Amino acid sequence: MTSEPPTTSRHRHLPTSKPLRSRVDSDAPAQNGTPQTRSADVLVAAGFHRQWSEEKENILLGPYDYLISHPGKDIRQQSITAFNRWLQVPEASLQIITKAIAMLHNASLLVDDVEDSSNLRRGFPVAHSIFGVAQTINSANYVYFQALQELLKLNNPLVLDIYTEELLNLHRGQGMDLFWRDTLTTPTEDDYLEMVSNKTGGLFRLAVKLMQAESASDKDYVPLVNIIGLLFQILDDYLNLQSDQYTKNKGFCEDLTEGKFSFPIIHAIRSDPSNRQLLNILGQRTTDQDVKTYAVAYMRDQTGTFEYTRKVIHDLHKKALEAVEEHGGNPLLVAILMKMVAK
Repeated sequence: MTSEPPTTSRHRHLPTSKPLRSRVDSDAPAQNGTPQTRSADVLVAAGFHRQWSEEKENILLGPYDYLISHPGKDIRQQSITAFNRWLQVPEASLQIITKAIAMLHNASLLVDDVEDSSNLRRGFPVAHSIFGVAQTINSANYVYFQALQELLKLNNPLVLDIYTEELLNLHRGQGMDLFWRDTLTTPTEDDYLEMVSNKTGGLFRLAVKLMQAESASDKDYVPLVNIIGLLFQILDDYLNLQSDQYTKNKGFCEDLTEGKFSFPIIHAIRSDPSNRQLLNILGQRTTDQDVKTYAVAYMRDQTGTFEYTRKVIHDLHKKALEAVEEHGGNPLLVAILMKMVAK
């Protein structure tokens, strides 16, 4: 994840406007004790020519600021720094890209937590449990456009197409993920990999595409990014069901409670389609720890799912390292990849 923008006004984009013309204060009583009627011109000025205030900006960004006050793993900024060893993006452009990716990532987490009915994020209550669903969604959408506003500072004609393509991919991936969950439809492994490439790989790919657009290098690192995106998500799916640290941050086997068709769960269901126990558990959206423990044991002992998933993670990790070497090596990126699988 990328670094968390501070909650100061550094990441605000307050529009400027003309100062208000002199007008009658509607709260000031007239001589007879009732408010004076304001002219149409004054009403229009009040509605369209007021300057957006920092106080109102803070209200809109409340859910977002709450989330970034609890920093995450920072892997996206680390990845940007690592890829920049190759791309050598000008510092001013790199700062803009890094900031925008952080904004997009955190905004997408706000929406994810709503759509997944999550309770915890980074070990703390999710934003919508504090600010409400509507305000949280609005805050996330607002930041999507603030991030675009930030990227337009690059004055690069490729930016808009890159941004639009990957935001569309992100929503395509998320949409299919939600559809499978809500209709209890088990996707194929290939469908899952496509979804992950769109959803999880999207922000990784967006960052590197923007960096390539600002770089003098003509090398294409997107294929490597696609491998890393798959590795990142499949590893995350595995840890959701196997990691004590994940339990602390997100809850015990949260993917089972969410009803999510993660990589291990898809494998387990498709390994024995005649056994519908796991599919039924997903449909229950259970919070019962005993039931979830049973599901994990079934995947471990009956379908060999975790062994299979570990092999896939190992193979993707190896392929990513080989791709790094094909590009001439990158100690920073190798360190990130090694740290990922050391969990």
